[in-house]
Amino acid sequence: MSGLQGDGASSDLEVVDHLMNAMMAQATGGVSPAAVMLAWMDWALHIASSPAKQIALGQKAVSSMAHWGDYVAGAAAGRSPPPVAEPHAGDRRFSAREWSFWPFNAMAQGFLLTEEWWNAATTGVSGVSRRHENQVNFMARQWLDRRAPSNFLPTNPEVLACTLLESGGNLVRGARNLIEDMQHQIGGEPPVGTERYRVGRDIAATPGRVVFRNHLIELIRYDPATPQVRAEPLLIVPAWIMKYYILDLSPENSLVRYLVGQGHTVFMVSWRNPTEEDRDLGMDAYRTDGVMAALDAIGGILPGRRIHACGYCLGGTMLAITASALARDGDDRLASVTLLAAQTDFTEAGELTVFIDDSQIAYLEHMMWARDFLDTTRMAGAFQLLRSTDLIWSRQVEQYLKGRREPANDLVAWNADQTRMPYRMHAEYLRSLFLENQLMGGRFLVDGRPVSLSDIRAPIFAVGTTRDHIAPWRSVYKINLPTDTKVTFVLTTGGHNAGIVSEPGHRGRGYQIATRRPEDRYVDPDTWVESAPRRDGSWWPAWSEWLVEQGTPDLGSPPPAGEGLGAAPGTYVFQK
Repeated sequence: MSGLQGDGASSDLEVVDHLMNAMMAQATGGVSPAAVMLAWMDWALHIASSPAKQIALGQKAVSSMAHWGDYVAGAAAGRSPPPVAEPHAGDRRFSAREWSFWPFNAMAQGFLLTEEWWNAATTGVSGVSRRHENQVNFMARQWLDRRAPSNFLPTNPEVLACTLLESGGNLVRGARNLIEDMQHQIGGEPPVGTERYRVGRDIAATPGRVVFRNHLIELIRYDPATPQVRAEPLLIVPAWIMKYYILDLSPENSLVRYLVGQGHTVFMVSWRNPTEEDRDLGMDAYRTDGVMAALDAIGGILPGRRIHACGYCLGGTMLAITASALARDGDDRLASVTLLAAQTDFTEAGELTVFIDDSQIAYLEHMMWARDFLDTTRMAGAFQLLRSTDLIWSRQVEQYLKGRREPANDLVAWNADQTRMPYRMHAEYLRSLFLENQLMGGRFLVDGRPVSLSDIRAPIFAVGTTRDHIAPWRSVYKINLPTDTKVTFVLTTGGHNAGIVSEPGHRGRGYQIATRRPEDRYVDPDTWVESAPRRDGSWWPAWSEWLVEQGTPDLGSPPPAGEGLGAAPGTYVFQK
């Protein structure tokens, strides 16, 4: 990690480096120009020395033009020729009936053929590093997505039809929506409509109380909802880049409320939103003052009880590190470990790693040096780019060209209520996990000694989601590789958030589940997905039953609530 060190002259020069790169980062949106240039140079130099690839691309261009010309001629003549290019899975930009009419069908097919050509041009070039190939391919797709015919009024037949039908009323509403959104953004206000969801009243409203607080966390214990409860309490560790109440949204889709209704005693970590004074908080502080502090506090409240522990996203990664360290040191207080959309191996961590290399991390460190933390807008922008077709361009078409604004829901309100990451912790987490993959490699140090996931003996319940762009399910599945304990893996429909917030009764939900015992042979993810039993509905009941199976069968009376440090949702969740 970058830092100020050495003699005075050296330190002064490093300050100049920090300031110059931090200013450049503001202009480039936090993307390292060096990383971008290196990727394109690697691609350009290798494709320049690959005549076979050039010939193949030339032939593909000629063939695509010929096919497109035949399609245009047939479509212009009123026939319905078969498409010459298909959108990739999940791309619905050209699925409406209006796109089947001339000349818009020709525009759509031309764009899709261009997408196919650029995908072929940026992949499969001999000699280009895999990282640079992914970077160039990602940038090419972003460049194309900006220029899709669906993004513009004259070339989008859906928008034109809407404009004719409403005599331009949609454009008036769209202009109002745009002005309203700009006003909210300039004023630092949350998105329009989210004001309906107030924390502590409409969301994060499950009754409970804060039972422990330190500089980094508040620990919430939720009130029991059943006359008798399970013996083992459950600790939930959310990611520190999000407010905890993604797991306690509205009453009808709150995982916390569901669990207490099933007789579980639930504790939740609520992370403090770091400020400039927290710049030197590192990953070990999040382990000791976060997860370990919560476990110790629960042990003081319920002495002698083993604890079910659950981690979501990066909270799950930190829980895996903590569980490994506890197992290494002979501490068996964990009755089970649950990992929700949480990665322990980062070699296939999806497009979020496209620009995670030494150059980009150094650039981010310079940027964070100037502000002491990673701003929430940087993280939100990065997550949106992973699904720019759905989260940026299609949304803008709906809101600003069609003039349609979908009512905000509780998930949108939560998504707008983000947290920051301290300078030191973010740099350590990117380098040690994403860049160097130390945890899977048995090189991650806790108290000066490496930890290994293979030491964990508590049974593991791991959940991946089919459309996760942040923690791809095949990456989550890799918990099966190093562990030497019973692993139950669940693959559920939905994305990184919606797949986890999958309450019973949610329409269209389904999941697969299977358990691997230590003596079983390893099954690769593609074979697993073909063979694992499929079930309809939410995976929550299966998890609750699994938790019961890993604990003591007897039920008991809830322990006394005690005074606590205030009612849930506490105070840290309100920090901006």
